[in-house]
Amino acid sequence: MPTIEISLHDLNNLVGKHFTEKELEKALEYVKGEIEDRDGDRLKIEIADTNRPDLWSIEGIARELRSRFGKEKGIPKYEIKKPSMKVIVDKNLEGIRPKTVCAVVRGLNITEEVLFQMIQLQEKVCETFGRKRKEVALGVYDYHKIKPPIYYKAYKPRDIKFVPLEFSEEMHLDEILQRHPKGKEYAHLLKGKKMYPIFMDSSGQVLSMPPIINSDYTGKVTTETKDVFIECSGFDLKYLIPALNIMVSALADRGGKIESVEVVYPDGKIVTPDLTPKKIEIDVNYLKSLTGLDLSLAKIKDLLEKSRYDVIVKKEKIAVCHPAYRQDVMHQVDVIEDLIITYGYNNIEPIIPKISSKGELTEINNFVKKVTEIMIGLGGQEIMSYTLTNKDDLLIKMNLNENEMKVIEVDSPVSKNWSVFRTWIIPNLIEFLGKNTHREYPQQIFEIGEVVVYDEKAETKARNPVRLAWALADKDANFTKAKQALNFIMRNLGLNYEIESIEHNSFINGRVGRISVNGKKVAYMGEIHPQVLENFGIEMPVCAFELNLSDLLELLKK
Repeated sequence: MPTIEISLHDLNNLVGKHFTEKELEKALEYVKGEIEDRDGDRLKIEIADTNRPDLWSIEGIARELRSRFGKEKGIPKYEIKKPSMKVIVDKNLEGIRPKTVCAVVRGLNITEEVLFQMIQLQEKVCETFGRKRKEVALGVYDYHKIKPPIYYKAYKPRDIKFVPLEFSEEMHLDEILQRHPKGKEYAHLLKGKKMYPIFMDSSGQVLSMPPIINSDYTGKVTTETKDVFIECSGFDLKYLIPALNIMVSALADRGGKIESVEVVYPDGKIVTPDLTPKKIEIDVNYLKSLTGLDLSLAKIKDLLEKSRYDVIVKKEKIAVCHPAYRQDVMHQVDVIEDLIITYGYNNIEPIIPKISSKGELTEINNFVKKVTEIMIGLGGQEIMSYTLTNKDDLLIKMNLNENEMKVIEVDSPVSKNWSVFRTWIIPNLIEFLGKNTHREYPQQIFEIGEVVVYDEKAETKARNPVRLAWALADKDANFTKAKQALNFIMRNLGLNYEIESIEHNSFINGRVGRISVNGKKVAYMGEIHPQVLENFGIEMPVCAFELNLSDLLELLKK
């Protein structure tokens, strides 16, 4: 969870209210924030909402608090002037780092505190939301050191040189990757590229080499800077546009005037930033059933406006608009959550249900409990991982492609790290082993959990069977070891099984099998392919199997 450092005096000024310590602790509940440490005027605040990068700055926190304390309501209004600058994108950037969105913000009064907050927000957006600059690298420049138009081009490593930030000597692009601290830290993002991306103005002055480092001349913003040019570079506009919107909104809250930039691509042009609010509709009956609150339409409207939404009431439906700097609003439940936060969870009176019932484990949970005890008896260590994952770990690193395994993707994911639902658990085990190569061997682990598999016949087009995955990393790990472990489980469950030789790209050919019980295919088992192990940085042999417990339970019931 992101932790940011702020000045309490600065927060008071931005909100227009003097907070006591107790008032501030209460107020931070509106942004899911908690004071982690305090040293005089300096506060470290942990933000629990990892889906709201707009809250990872003092400006974003103050923006939310102003509406909750009656200073403002609805979507913040930002005027954007027409573009006076062009950024021209080179077609050679395709496959390197092809996308950029840009803006100009003028009339800033940059104090030391404002500069600190600007740099902090830039780093949080790039490192967390931007996946350590892979998806989003954000650069801020002194506008008056730049001669428009700006060119976003690709250069060979020895074709150009410039003085990188905090250095005093010119360096070629490959030298920056080898010698500059940021170059060494982020060189992997350009690994294998024959050309590197460069922002350059019309006078030939280099602005930056994204996603690595800015120029020491144009890329150094100081308290003397009044106007700034901002660029975000990456691969996908759905990440770049929100990142840019977050930065320009924060600077506008500091009194800056936003000016758009025309970005010219080989196949068209766009004008950014775009702060046009996004629309979504709320069902009043759904809201009431979900919250348990019998709120009047006027009260619902008031709570939503305090949550920074513009609202139009239409009897049983409410049309709301949310700010463009928020990319996390994907369903009406996201809006309802904000309403409840503004209402106050502690203000909801609990009601004891007028029913008599008792809780008990479901059939599958009882079965999982039994299988867990068997696995612990086998000597396995249980792990728990997320159902959400990414295509790299689920498919590519496992030697698979999308044609071999259909996956269900998250629409508009906040991060590519959590962009698809897992269809099997073995990749999670291999990833775990890859992160524990420094630990003692043998390593025997297992996980029991749900996977999400595509099913055209299902109402939701998906099923959630429960699986058991087991893996052994050891110098003697092989197909026989995996079979011995599977025998132990099946014997304890009173089941007989058959093995059919198959081919599977995640396993070594000739050392992988498909397991069937009473004609029902319930498992894969085998030795993990050396290429898969190399992809995860594992130097020890690994054998594994994955068993469908939902299917086994049905077979046991017959």
